[in-house]
Amino acid sequence: MKILCIGDSNTYGYDPRSYFGSRYPAEVRWTDRLTEHEVINCGVNGMTVPREHNRQIGLIRLHDPDLVTVMLGTNDLCSGLSAEQIADRMGRFLVSLESSGKPILLISPPILEFGEWVMDDDVLEESQNLGEQYRKLAAERGCLFADAGEWDIDISFDGVHFSPEGHAVFAQKMEELLKRL
Repeated sequence: MKILCIGDSNTYGYDPRSYFGSRYPAEVRWTDRLTEHEVINCGVNGMTVPREHNRQIGLIRLHDPDLVTVMLGTNDLCSGLSAEQIADRMGRFLVSLESSGKPILLISPPILEFGEWVMDDDVLEESQNLGEQYRKLAAERGCLFADAGEWDIDISFDGVHFSPEGHAVFAQKMEELLKRL
């Protein structure tokens, strides 16, 4: 299966121990661990739910995937948006992606943890609410859905990014999910 993955730094494979935005090696990143699939990693550090969708539609047309995964919202949370505001923005984004005619898997990111990048209780609370907001949205839009907040992903010291172990578990959970699809 050819999968196009739209996401933020956790899809990109950002290594939080790096100073200049370096990535974990390919053997660590969850997207590169999906070895039974052709994966196009379109993760971008700092990406929020887009208001403009031209780039993503272009990527879908260029690569013609069998499935599009979308895992965004973490940076929106860190910017102070509520789970409801993020889901509203995601709903508009999904409408634009649906025009491609490709199946879409909406993934709610893992729940944030207290750490160097997350020190606000309100952000943590909204992070806990995002999965339910996305679940409702996926049902309304007829998208596939997965809640990575239920996957026990190990998060690094910053409270946001996957640890190497977190990437391994995320990849395992994705493989299990993709087999069921």
